[in-house]
Amino acid sequence: METKLYVGNLPYNTNEDALRTLFGQAGTVASVEIIKDRDTGRSKGFAFVEMSSQSDVENAIRMFNGYSLDNRQIKVNVAKPREERPRGGWYNDSPRGDANNRARRKTNTRRY
Repeated sequence: METKLYVGNLPYNTNEDALRTLFGQAGTVASVEIIKDRDTGRSKGFAFVEMSSQSDVENAIRMFNGYSLDNRQIKVNVAKPREERPRGGWYNDSPRGDANNRARRKTNTRRY
């Protein structure tokens, strides 16, 4: 059973303590992580809240999905596992910029 929640459309000034207190009304909160921009350190407007049990998860979704927090309706649902994304640097099973790609680019150029 999944006990991690996605919490979206958060006001940017929301902090982890406020979320812990809010979601504590639905049950025991195991952890809170507000996702922040790597460069600026500002909130991206969403977070992950992990509850201690499945019943706490269901209570939190029922209580807080659509809840108004600082005039913003937050979205709360079960967090989906992150899908694997291809890493950069390879294109069609070969490194970017290999001989085949360079040759192809040369044939696509106009000559006057």
